[in-house]
Amino acid sequence: MEELKAVNDTTQFIVIKLGEEQYGIDIKYIDNILRMQKITRVPKVASYLKGVINLRGEVLPVMSIRIKMGLEEDVVTKSSRIIVIKMEQQGMIGIIVDEVKEVVTLEMAQIEKVAYASKDEKDNFIYGIGKYEGGLISLLDLNLVVPENS
Repeated sequence: MEELKAVNDTTQFIVIKLGEEQYGIDIKYIDNILRMQKITRVPKVASYLKGVINLRGEVLPVMSIRIKMGLEEDVVTKSSRIIVIKMEQQGMIGIIVDEVKEVVTLEMAQIEKVAYASKDEKDNFIYGIGKYEGGLISLLDLNLVVPENS
């Protein structure tokens, strides 16, 4: 994947929490991080699409990354956030996360590619594992997480 090459072979990731797991999202996709707000439900959409919000006059779909990954339903707390992601094909979409932890910079040497097809649905959204300060961060492949026709 040519998109993994960054300046000095480092990439910045926003580390989020979903339950007890830590995931990384490439910072180049992040447009905004919002506090939770009222999400207007939309009928007859996939269960992981929670509805829409109004962001600076623009209607933005919001999805539950937990449900999309086959995890339990979101529990909204004061730490919950909506991360606005900007994708080339899909445009902008909000994803609900339990918590935004920090921004980390990983060198290519700290990222191991995941080269297996897992039966565990949530693992299929991960393209690599980042090693950071003794911990592991599962790196999300947003092209697989975010639906094509949202």
